[in-house]
Order: sequence, then structure tokens, then C-alpha cells
Amino acid sequence: GLAAVGEKKVPQDLYELFPVLEEMQSRRGGNLSGGQQQQLAIARALATRPKVLLLDEPTEGIQPSIIKDMARTLKRIRDERGLSIVVSEQVLSFVMDVADRILVIEKGEIVHEESGESMNQEKIAAYLAV
Repeated sequence: GLAAVGEKKVPQDLYELFPVLEEMQSRRGGNLSGGQQQQLAIARALATRPKVLLLDEPTEGIQPSIIKDMARTLKRIRDERGLSIVVSEQVLSFVMDVADRILVIEKGEIVHEESGESMNQEKIAAYLAV
């Protein structure tokens, strides 16, 4: 389940963040859609009450409408819990929705950094073009 160590039930705030998980609580994780599985993974991580949340390509295999919902939820988690969230991601629109700071890394080196309101999507996209 989603309960933190020592807890017997799922904290209600996780169901508030991810209402679909409450609806699907009788299903096994393998029987959930890709987006639902990703929400379950994030909720399980949050149940441990981390100080930092690390997400590796959270949009992979998820339909666009769910990606927008995920961005809104991550911003809510960041704002309400004061949690730092580090995301490794290739979907630039998602990154622009959730990031306070963007680092572009090539071959292990930081080649570009932007932060704040003035992030330039076109400039960042130029680094991502193959």
C-alpha cells in the first residue's frame, strides 16, 4: 500500500493529490494505466515524507492530458509541502510548466542554465534539437 512505515492506512492527503488512486485502490498496480502507475509511484514516494523528490522522465508513456495534470500536481506538491523536486525530463513543455530552474546537461556537463520567470523556451529547445 501507500502507507508510510509504521502507518496502517494511506494518508488522505495522497488521495487528495491523486484522486484516481482512491477510485482504483482495489486494483493491482500492474493493472493501472501508465499515467495511473506514475501517480502511484509518486504517491508511494511522498508517503515516506521525503525532503527531496527525484523523478526520472515522469512523462514517459503518458498521454498529453495526463502530463498537464501531473505538472499541476507537482507544482501543488512543491508549493504546499515546500518540497524540492528534481526532474530529469525531455518533454520541454512539461519542464517549462513545473521548473523554477532548468539545467541542460550534455555528456555529463552543464551546458546551459536558466531560472526564474525569464526562461527562454526557444533557447533551451535549441540545446535539445538533434
